[in-house]
Amino acid sequence: MKDLVVDSGISVKWFIAETDSAVALEILKDYRNEKISFLTPNLIYAEFGNIIWKKQIFQGLDPLDADLAIQEFKKISFIITPIPTLFDDAYRIAVKYKRTFYDSLYLALSVKENCAFVTADEKFYNAIRQDFPKIILLANWH
Repeated sequence: MKDLVVDSGISVKWFIAETDSAVALEILKDYRNEKISFLTPNLIYAEFGNIIWKKQIFQGLDPLDADLAIQEFKKISFIITPIPTLFDDAYRIAVKYKRTFYDSLYLALSVKENCAFVTADEKFYNAIRQDFPKIILLANWH
């Protein structure tokens, strides 16, 4: 089984129809078929909850759909890495590439575990891809 770092943007696409949700669902299918395991900083729970909250409060996501997304998300077995173990590396990445600390945590985990990291954040991807060849833009997922 291959390890894969996924960020909150990918996980939201599993439960809410967005651009590239079909591709994100291929990744979830591989997880459910035990081809990959998901690695993530524990930040993903706060980010996922916040994104769903924003979608419900500001974008009109039906409360039942929001609740279903949250309940289904909680069923995913992530291999969680505590933020303190990634803090220094993530901060250095954030400063060097002028990217958010939040996004840099996922990348730092990918580097630490020497595994691929998939993101739907094209700006982040473009900013760091030359120095981090294991990052994959969701749209380019095989």
